[in-house]
Amino acid sequence: MTEEMIHTAYDPEFDFRDLPKVSLHDHLDGGLRPQTIIDLAAEIGHELPETEAEALGEWFRESADSGSLTRYLETFEHTVAVMQTRDALIRVAREFVEDLAEDGVIYGEVRYAPEQHRREGLSLDDVVDAIQEGLDQACEKLNAEGHPMQIGQIVSAMRHSDQSVEIAKLALRHRGRGVVGFDIAGAEDGFPPSKMKEAFDLLAENLFPTTVHAGEAAGLESIKEAILIGRAQRLGHGVRVAEDIEIEFGAIDENGEELSDDTGLVSLGPVANWVRERGIPLEVCPSSNLQTGATAKFGEGITNHPIDLLVQTGFNVTISPDNRLMSQTTISDEFELLVEAFDYDLEDLLDLTLNAAEAAFVPLEMRELLVEYINDYYDNLLDDEDYDEDEYENVAD
Repeated sequence: MTEEMIHTAYDPEFDFRDLPKVSLHDHLDGGLRPQTIIDLAAEIGHELPETEAEALGEWFRESADSGSLTRYLETFEHTVAVMQTRDALIRVAREFVEDLAEDGVIYGEVRYAPEQHRREGLSLDDVVDAIQEGLDQACEKLNAEGHPMQIGQIVSAMRHSDQSVEIAKLALRHRGRGVVGFDIAGAEDGFPPSKMKEAFDLLAENLFPTTVHAGEAAGLESIKEAILIGRAQRLGHGVRVAEDIEIEFGAIDENGEELSDDTGLVSLGPVANWVRERGIPLEVCPSSNLQTGATAKFGEGITNHPIDLLVQTGFNVTISPDNRLMSQTTISDEFELLVEAFDYDLEDLLDLTLNAAEAAFVPLEMRELLVEYINDYYDNLLDDEDYDEDEYENVAD
């Protein structure tokens, strides 16, 4: 069965956008609306490759769809260029949340690198404050309209710069005022967490949450350093942990019976075992992983993405969009992709969503409320007389 056949083979009786979602890995500078980029670029005289919104959106997707993380990151030159003033940051942050709400997100964490938004004289604190104002404007409006929404900021230090300690201090200054976590971003290969040890030590001393991009462009050593040096409570992407998993086909089970051709015994190496046994959440972004080549070792296309292997072997998998502009995706789109590729049902989507809710960088009480809200929604959907599991299943089978 071809992937084109998969994409047209089923018709669920609900709208994926209606499902309540939690977004943990979503870059602010990767989620702008094309028209907003055009508007802001015109104000500052920044030249764009396209001047029509639809064409510009397609340019971002095609440029990012190269199989290279380096080329993928180059597309951010245009989005960052138009995010250099207070008003621009407020607008981008406000629209970012509005777009999340349109996709059914009820809790999200938005990450960005404050050091990249200082070309027009804003201080690091100015940047954080402006973005928080935009987030607050959107959340207040949405909550007043009956759509529950809460957003936390994750400030990122760029791997190739020397400002990680300063950014860590920035995160601590804004703790309790919108910032909920710290991250490192940018080119992963060649810039390991060990280069930012002082910043991670400072955050650990202050018991501040970290999530670290690891296991995307670099492999198992990157994941190991994220855990040992970054004290990562979550792994950004982390999909290459699957390189530490071996499957032995044609093996003998515990009863001495030979396993079928499509069943194998799974053996975990030390890194994979550590991540799974401790339930460290993986912030998996399927479409982005395919674009950047993070999962190239496992084969081409979504059906060869190791996400299903990670789910089936008990890893704590969550789903996020990474960069909605570059990947032209949403969490709803990612859910639909997984349903089509792996025949996931509502129970599977619920599990992935609850994993994300329980991994959120918010107090326990808030996580419990998120879990309760999500469970209640799915219970009502699963109990609906109009919901027919047989109709939901992939008819291509």
